[in-house]
Amino acid sequence: MAGPGERTVKMSALCLLCLSLFPSFSLGRVVGKDEAGFAECNVFFPGRVPPEGFTEPFHVKICQQYNGEPRFATLYSTKDKIPLYSAFKYTGAARSEADESWLLEPQIDDPENDQREMVIEADVVGSLANLGANQALTSDYVGSGYERGLLNPSLLNKEDFQMATYTLTNAVPLHPSLSKTWHSDIGRVVEQALIPHCSKKDQLYLLAGAIPSSVRVKGKVSVPETLWLAACCDAPEGWSLGLVKKVNDESSLVDLTVGELEKQLLAGLDLFKGNCGEDNESSEKMEAILQAVSQIRSGEQVGTNDKEAKDSGLVGKIVGIIATPFIKLLELLIYLFVELVKFMFYFLWLVIKRVGSTLLDGVYSMWNGTVSYLKAISMVLISIPCDVGRVITNIFLGFLGIIQDVAVIAYRILRIPVGFVLHLASFPYYSICAIPSVVKDMAAGIGGTFSLAIDATASILHGFYYVACHIAKRFVPKGSSADL
Repeated sequence: MAGPGERTVKMSALCLLCLSLFPSFSLGRVVGKDEAGFAECNVFFPGRVPPEGFTEPFHVKICQQYNGEPRFATLYSTKDKIPLYSAFKYTGAARSEADESWLLEPQIDDPENDQREMVIEADVVGSLANLGANQALTSDYVGSGYERGLLNPSLLNKEDFQMATYTLTNAVPLHPSLSKTWHSDIGRVVEQALIPHCSKKDQLYLLAGAIPSSVRVKGKVSVPETLWLAACCDAPEGWSLGLVKKVNDESSLVDLTVGELEKQLLAGLDLFKGNCGEDNESSEKMEAILQAVSQIRSGEQVGTNDKEAKDSGLVGKIVGIIATPFIKLLELLIYLFVELVKFMFYFLWLVIKRVGSTLLDGVYSMWNGTVSYLKAISMVLISIPCDVGRVITNIFLGFLGIIQDVAVIAYRILRIPVGFVLHLASFPYYSICAIPSVVKDMAAGIGGTFSLAIDATASILHGFYYVACHIAKRFVPKGSSADL
């Protein structure tokens, strides 16, 4: 069974494989303070000039990209952990809902991070410093009763533009019903009221934003108190419009001028450069737009009057009653077909995942074996010079020892005859030199012997004399001595 470290290596290898096979990943970068506006994302603002007035230090500018191209711009509040607005253009209605793959921006939490693109949250858990300190995470929404409501709705984008919208830096906490209502209202307003009345569709600039409140999800992410939309048709006979929806009133949808919207948002705010056509806008177009917005607000089909609406409503009910069973059957067939396709894709995904896992295991094992083999060879190659040096050193030391032993033996061999010859040569010298001393000693001995003999004779004679005198004194009478 693979250990944690081995699983990490395998997951890293899988991510690298996915990056090489599927390059169309959502990219986004924090725009530097030394860059003008939103850098390459300035194309989403009329005149390439972003709104002026958002100057707080906790405001972060993000250029949202996908597949190497800018898709929309976002001003993010690290204090409230929600986007304040997203700027985008209408690229066409989405054909279907895309698979949600939510990403986050690592540089918001860790400015020193070297990752310059959006990443999947699970891939950076435990490796990114201060994760969630300055932005919302998926875990902030789990079990909260709120869902991630997109400011730049995915339904107003198609293909790569739609995929780029699924980022946490483009989401605010909304109740599911409010999120559905807001996106439906905005979608209808853009497609049925704004697009038809802008002579240059590619010059329709949209700003979707939120006003933070003091209500926090899990004490962290601010719940908006107001949602708003500002539109600018930067074309001949252009116009601008603002819409506001209060979060506590899902059915509300108030239209107002951009100037009035700016006053509600922030003092000194300028959303569009030069008021974007407010000075010379066409009153007819504005009336048509406001009428369409009013019809959308009341739930009517855009472009019909009251009588037509009532007649079409009655006919619609009858047709609806007749067509409902067939529609339900068609929905069932479509549902079964979609589920079958999803099952097939899921099955293929499991097969690819299993095959990929097996291949990765094989590649990983081969890599480990190759690394171990190269490591062993390297150690052997490194040890060869050391062993050769050690052998040469031992040979040299042995040669020196032999020379030392030979020298000692030669010294000892030469030392014996030299001493003997020296002693032999010095014998006559010492012998001849010793003769006078011997003769002198012999003469002294002979003289001493004669002297001793004379002394002994004299002593004996003196003793005899003494004895004789003593005897004479003893036995010879004193008178005879006197007569004598």
